[in-house]
Amino acid sequence: MLVVGLGRFGGAVAQTLERMGHEVLGADTDARLVHEFAGELTKTVEADCTDKTTLDRLGVAGFEAAVVAIGTDIEASVLAVLALSDLGLTNIWAKATNDKHARIL
Repeated sequence: MLVVGLGRFGGAVAQTLERMGHEVLGADTDARLVHEFAGELTKTVEADCTDKTTLDRLGVAGFEAAVVAIGTDIEASVLAVLALSDLGLTNIWAKATNDKHARIL
């Protein structure tokens, strides 16, 4: 399971998934957050998950699902969902910050 964005929401989702027995790859562009969750998740990586090539290198096409928990940057949220979709993921859960964001997702 991939969790993109390790802020309050994404971090809580990732920790819950780990407690449920899932292997979780947590990804964020913030090195501090990546370091903070390094001991709690299966793997963490500092990465720009809006970039399809980066996601491809991480092997996310083989993941069963992804959670996009980017809340402060709507553009990054949409681009991450698009990149994951382009790689063939069909089970993508994304956090929306408002109704228009939800409609776009």
